[in-house]
Amino acid sequence: MSNNEPTLNKEVIYNGKIIDVELHEVELPNGNTSKREVVYHNGAVAVCALNADNEVILVKQFRKPLEKPLVEIPAGKLEKGEDREDAAKRELKEETGYEAESLTLIANSYGTPGFSNELISIYMAEGLTKGEVDLDDDEFVEHITLPIDKVKEALQNQEFEDAKTIIALQYLLLNYNHYK
Repeated sequence: MSNNEPTLNKEVIYNGKIIDVELHEVELPNGNTSKREVVYHNGAVAVCALNADNEVILVKQFRKPLEKPLVEIPAGKLEKGEDREDAAKRELKEETGYEAESLTLIANSYGTPGFSNELISIYMAEGLTKGEVDLDDDEFVEHITLPIDKVKEALQNQEFEDAKTIIALQYLLLNYNHYK
């Protein structure tokens, strides 16, 4: 039995600013056919950063699909052809004002591989220097800091609902001695 789903036909449903959507008719391993809705996204980056006081830099922003705000690590979408590390530096600076001396890739994650190809690269930032925030015109965030010794409690209390943030904070806990 084959482990793939060859595309028999595809139809473009939507071409947008952030995503494109296609409807694929696929052949299943048993020979039957089915439909798959596929969302194409250029990708994103996220940054877990600690300030000089050993606090995690977080942003709280309203997320329209959920109709509520979430507390997350700084993140944003890649521009076409943009280097992922450069994008991570840009997003950290734009959303928080901080510039990082160095970034370390801690994970590449497909958040919703059942219907989207979006790959999020998550970085750990070190050697921060505070500067000016430079948000996009349609971006509104509240800045929050979380002491590193409160991360475990916050995760246990399920204070975060965003996968990239949970991944980054769990990485931070696993490597706590390096960062405290």
